[in-house]
Amino acid sequence: MSHDSDLDRLGDLVAEFLAEHPVETTEPSAFLHARYRAGLAWVAFPEGYGGLGLSRAMQPKVDKLFAAAGAPDNNPRRNGIGLGMAAPTILAYGTPEQKSRFLEPLWCGDEIWCQLFSEPGAGSDLAGLATRAVLDGDEWVVNGQKVWTSGAHNADFAILVARTDPDVPKHRGMTYFLCDMHDPGVEVRPLRQITGEAEFNEVFLTDVRIPDAHRLGAVGQGWEVANATLNNERVAIGGAAMPREGGLLGIVTESWRTQPENHTPELRDRLLKLWVESEVARLTGSRLRQKLAVGQPGPEGSAMKLTFANVNQRLTGLDLELSGEDGLRYEDGDGWAMVRPEHVDFSGRDAVYRYLRAKGNSIEGGTSEILRNIVAERVLGLPGEHRVDKDVAWKAIPR
Repeated sequence: MSHDSDLDRLGDLVAEFLAEHPVETTEPSAFLHARYRAGLAWVAFPEGYGGLGLSRAMQPKVDKLFAAAGAPDNNPRRNGIGLGMAAPTILAYGTPEQKSRFLEPLWCGDEIWCQLFSEPGAGSDLAGLATRAVLDGDEWVVNGQKVWTSGAHNADFAILVARTDPDVPKHRGMTYFLCDMHDPGVEVRPLRQITGEAEFNEVFLTDVRIPDAHRLGAVGQGWEVANATLNNERVAIGGAAMPREGGLLGIVTESWRTQPENHTPELRDRLLKLWVESEVARLTGSRLRQKLAVGQPGPEGSAMKLTFANVNQRLTGLDLELSGEDGLRYEDGDGWAMVRPEHVDFSGRDAVYRYLRAKGNSIEGGTSEILRNIVAERVLGLPGEHRVDKDVAWKAIPR
């Protein structure tokens, strides 16, 4: 079927759906579940799992039609990890039972997800993680600590990587699990950030029991499954569709146009350079999404995420300077009391918040240093770094 005929078919399906489920009279949750079961949630997913098996390029068409009709959405900012990372990983590696159990409540926003990957001793070196999972009958008993867990205080489930075999090299002894955040032994503690908020957390796991039925992929396949998740994460962070002069760039250009008294030749020069870099990144992201429409995310997503962090930090710095003396004020509204936010909101906050929060962009989703290594080795084909611990059993590596 051609691209145009698929678009026509989708338009007809959405129109029929809206006629059967009027936005004005259908309860939002019921609307979302019906949309999922009609295959109009993730149209690229297979039938039965919220999709129709079509190209990923069709998704914006569907989303625009529902938005134009005033349909409820699934609050994607609150469940970004679930939608952008957990869902495609479950689709790729999950059993039919796991996909049936988790994908629908995830897409409909009934269950919020977080990511239990990084640890105090295994941040950039994820394969060095020490959280242990030991099989006990048909359950795994998990003990360890995770850190920098965005949204753990709101989460119902987590994607979790743990060490199941310390006697083999670190990359081969990891297994991937789906962890219920409400289970006994899961403790979430806030990590307060430079913004005053605590969207990040540390999570302590003490004798947490995870059914083997919630293991994703084979035992020892955790590194492969985790890499699929990380590739999706970097595309979700850095490769999102953006209109021309959209996002933070749009906020900064608006500041420029409305505050001419703060103009200087040097600021104009910086703004023009950032406008060009943002446009190049936007077009590169469009090309990346076209590749994704016919395949899986690859290391190119790391380059997009790296660019996203760099440009964001420079844009927010310029925005602060354009604000003049107002750039010295942080109107957080809570007197620096610790807040546990539902999601990160760059657009609805002041310039100081954006400047402070953007500092985290070069850490979250993979540090910029690690992403440069990935781009160098996997995109440019440069020689890899010498790794003395690559073929050594994890338990024999000095810590």
